[in-house]
Amino acid sequence: MDLMILAPIGAVLSLLFAGFLAWRIKSFSTGTELMTKISAAIKKGAKAYLKRQYTGVGLFFAGMFVVLIVLSFFNLVNGFVPFAFLTGGFFSGLSGYIGMSIATSANARTAQAASESLNKGLRVAFSSGGVMGFTVVGLGLLDLSIWYYLLTLVFQLDIASVTSTMLTFGMGASSMALFARVGGGIFTKAADVGADLVGKVEAGIPEDDPRNPAVIADNVGDNVGDVAGMGADLYESYVGSIVSTASLAVAAGLEKGVMIPMVMAAIGILASIIGTFFVRSGEKAEQKVLLSALRRGVNISSVLIAVVAFLLVYFLLGQEYIGVFFAIISGLVAGILIGLCTEYFTSDSYKPTRNVSNSSATGPATVIISGISLGMRSTFLPIIIVGVSVLVSYFASGGASNFNMGLYGIGLSAVGMLSTLGITLATDAYGPVADNAGGIAEMSHMAPEVRERTDALDSLGNTTAATGKGFAIGSAALTALALIVSYMNEVHFTTLDILQPATLIGLFIGGMLPFLFSSMTMNAVGRAAQGIVVEVRRQFREITGLMEGKADPDYARCVDICTRSAQKEMILPAMTGIISPILVGLILGPYAVASMLAGAVVTGFILAVMMANSGGAWDNAKKYIEAGNNGGKGSDAHKAAVVGDTVGDPFKDTSGPSINILIKLLSMVSIVFAGLFANGCLIDLFFK
Repeated sequence: MDLMILAPIGAVLSLLFAGFLAWRIKSFSTGTELMTKISAAIKKGAKAYLKRQYTGVGLFFAGMFVVLIVLSFFNLVNGFVPFAFLTGGFFSGLSGYIGMSIATSANARTAQAASESLNKGLRVAFSSGGVMGFTVVGLGLLDLSIWYYLLTLVFQLDIASVTSTMLTFGMGASSMALFARVGGGIFTKAADVGADLVGKVEAGIPEDDPRNPAVIADNVGDNVGDVAGMGADLYESYVGSIVSTASLAVAAGLEKGVMIPMVMAAIGILASIIGTFFVRSGEKAEQKVLLSALRRGVNISSVLIAVVAFLLVYFLLGQEYIGVFFAIISGLVAGILIGLCTEYFTSDSYKPTRNVSNSSATGPATVIISGISLGMRSTFLPIIIVGVSVLVSYFASGGASNFNMGLYGIGLSAVGMLSTLGITLATDAYGPVADNAGGIAEMSHMAPEVRERTDALDSLGNTTAATGKGFAIGSAALTALALIVSYMNEVHFTTLDILQPATLIGLFIGGMLPFLFSSMTMNAVGRAAQGIVVEVRRQFREITGLMEGKADPDYARCVDICTRSAQKEMILPAMTGIISPILVGLILGPYAVASMLAGAVVTGFILAVMMANSGGAWDNAKKYIEAGNNGGKGSDAHKAAVVGDTVGDPFKDTSGPSINILIKLLSMVSIVFAGLFANGCLIDLFFK
């Protein structure tokens, strides 16, 4: 039996389940007329932003398509690459758009459901996250399946050519993901920072108060950044891990091994669907209770995958390759452990985040110091976990006797880590929906217990979002390692001498790129937020009766400012990730490119973990105070914590999560354009 057929079957099953969840969400009430009106305004703003973003990104894709076509005429890239580039970007963007559409439909329904019970609110929000999760894995596996059968059955390419071609179309998904993540991140954090600094700190009004002109933009941002952007991000992580591992199977001389990552993805979909039915909670609005509800679903999915993975490896590859199973398990366990580490450092149920909250008693400076310190300290365990996973997967797969088999094992550990993506992404993507639900509850003046329930869900969402980011970053590191090996195979060398000047320079450039990229995105948020601050202050000052609740603010103006700023500011960071490997290759040569990729993976992984965990801790430290601790809302400690949270916003939702896309995009671009610099560079011409 050709087990590869399970891939398209799994893809269709995933999309059908996403459709079922969307239908079930639509069956819930949207609440009062005011709640429906607010939700519609958020949806309108999110769709308008994505329309403008996709128009701009479409121009980039059209230009890059022409470039790739020209290169294909000179045999510098594979002739299928330009078309695969387009499909990768299209499906990545589509997954984000579908997730965003359902999220904006679920926010008012979550608020209304939370007015009936906490468990009902959790189920609606989680179902919305499930649509995002299962759309991403369904479209990703569908894209892979179409290309696999097109290349094997229609064009009848050999398996080596198939995997080599499929490897390159990840560039389209990575490019779309970077634009979506950076643009959406700039939008959402500019609105969030501007709303908090003027509303909560200067004006002293509650979060999501309808008098604040930036609240609708803030809620729109949650959807375009934390849902659409995140969906495109994890789509390319998912696809990248599968195609890179399939390519490594061919390099190891294990043609049957090509099936393993594709079939594992299909199994993961079924296990994730089963896991979703175990996510339910009681009525106690505590993080530990809600976390256990979500963790139950993820753990059940993980156990199911482990059992089926053993059978798959045993019967497909044979007993002599049973070590491959342990490589898969090492990635699966590593993903769970990274999630638990992130939870420990970012949840207000534990000491680290409570310490950040306590530091607010002495002002914003100590909050920022303690938050940065926490983020730096939190990098230790994820690095150890990924390192152990690499060692286990390499040697368990037979790396001691066959180098290529060891590398295949490392690729499979990334596939194992991402095999539960359907349900893991659901636990992540539900957070912005809960956040929006809290805003709608506040703006529509619902009962205090409703806001208490949505705040509990939102606080949990901060932790699960941080966990999801840690999970994405960990898988990105493993996938990037596999992609570096694929690049080295493409240019036909196996070792690097870092004492060679060009190689050493490439290493330094790679180490610098995540910092340069983060600087660009942080500055972009700062500049955009300044525009929101000025506009909110103007409306508070000039609109008569606004602060008394007798006049409505101009919400659309803030949405427009964020949209224009995000479109303008996302171009330079995104183009840096695309152009850097090409310039390094043309000037310093292919060895320098490989060392650049290695340097970017090391510093990018550490910086991304640090920024994501610092931001998550600052956010939950603020919410811990708002729950009545350390003086509660309106206290000096609360104002200090809000300042920390505004610094953490671009850390955790713009720069940090974008880095994991950057390190994979660098690899993808290097693989696609390897033909340009594989046979020489400017340094060679100059010195020879």
